[in-house]
Amino acid sequence: MADAVVAPERIDRRAAAGAILAVAALAGAVGWLGYRDHQIQQAQQQRESYVQVARQAAINLTTISYAQADADVQRIIDSTTGAFRDDFGQRSRPFVDVVKQAQSASEGTVTEAGLESVDGDQADVLLAVSVRTTIAGEVQPEPRRWRMRISLQDTGEGPKVSNIAFVQ
Repeated sequence: MADAVVAPERIDRRAAAGAILAVAALAGAVGWLGYRDHQIQQAQQQRESYVQVARQAAINLTTISYAQADADVQRIIDSTTGAFRDDFGQRSRPFVDVVKQAQSASEGTVTEAGLESVDGDQADVLLAVSVRTTIAGEVQPEPRRWRMRISLQDTGEGPKVSNIAFVQ
């Protein structure tokens, strides 16, 4: 009779140990899936951030008015980094002078934007932009349409423009 009592205890202990292992495995799997979901959401937010920053950069680059050219150009410089920032900064004074002299105003609109690639802390975004220009109060008949690739570098202050290329 003693044997009959011992066997159910062993079965109960084994069942309890198996249940604990199953719960631990399930908890581990749920934790891993939650972690992966979090990583996926972060990556998606980063991609969306790159596209949004590139959209704003394209608008900044194509929306410049002679009435506030200095502030418009400074806004562009503030959104850039690296060699592009240095180069643009050096060329900005003659550009501002020409804009003021011509009494030029342009307004850019991003019509399409899409992430081309991401590599670590860098991204390339392709954009289609429409730019309407006014020179000395006279509106140009047709807006200009440009396609551009804006390269971004993620800095400690967020993504900034590191290069711009016009695409054919």
